[in-house]
Amino acid sequence: MCNLYRLSVPLAEISALFDAASAPTGANLPAETYPGSPGIVIAAGQVRSMVWGFPLALTGKQGQPLKPKPVNNARSDKLDSAFWRASFASRRCLIPLTAWAEAEGPQGAKTRTWLSLPDQPVFACAGIWQPTAPWGDSYAMIMTDAVGAAATCHTRMPVILAQQDWQAWLDTSPEQAWALCVPYRGAIAIARTATPWAAPRSPRQASARTGTRA
Repeated sequence: MCNLYRLSVPLAEISALFDAASAPTGANLPAETYPGSPGIVIAAGQVRSMVWGFPLALTGKQGQPLKPKPVNNARSDKLDSAFWRASFASRRCLIPLTAWAEAEGPQGAKTRTWLSLPDQPVFACAGIWQPTAPWGDSYAMIMTDAVGAAATCHTRMPVILAQQDWQAWLDTSPEQAWALCVPYRGAIAIARTATPWAAPRSPRQASARTGTRA
């Protein structure tokens, strides 16, 4: 399950690589992206800044409304659920990144392990997005079963799309798009670090857990 990734190239390079309109004024390129914080996606032919995670309404023990939880990962086998169905049908996006991280190690002392594609400095993962009342436009990353080197870090991994499939993911029917939600079989580089997994939290993270929605 991916709860941290990075994109370490200029926005102009992203725009050129994905043949997408330049990001509007004010769009930022975060060094690292966490659930509940802004990230960069390609949607409707544009490089756009959105919040990573669909807001899930929560209530307290007394029925009082709590701050929403950012649900940042969507399992590929659950895309027909009510929570994801409409976005998967009509609002798919590409999520550019250079690496994603998994937490490894004992509880309380987990460190960051970075996974990347050695032959692709920038690659794209499958995503979906929706307009929301609390956060504006938000997106989620599609997850599938991990294989190969990625399976040594976690049981799931992002759906990595080959460049020739980018447009198909954006424009085809849900059935054709779902057929692209398969484990990546190419080479994956693993970089284990001593960097603690814990990191500064965004305001939304400070009061909400993150995760995958069934």
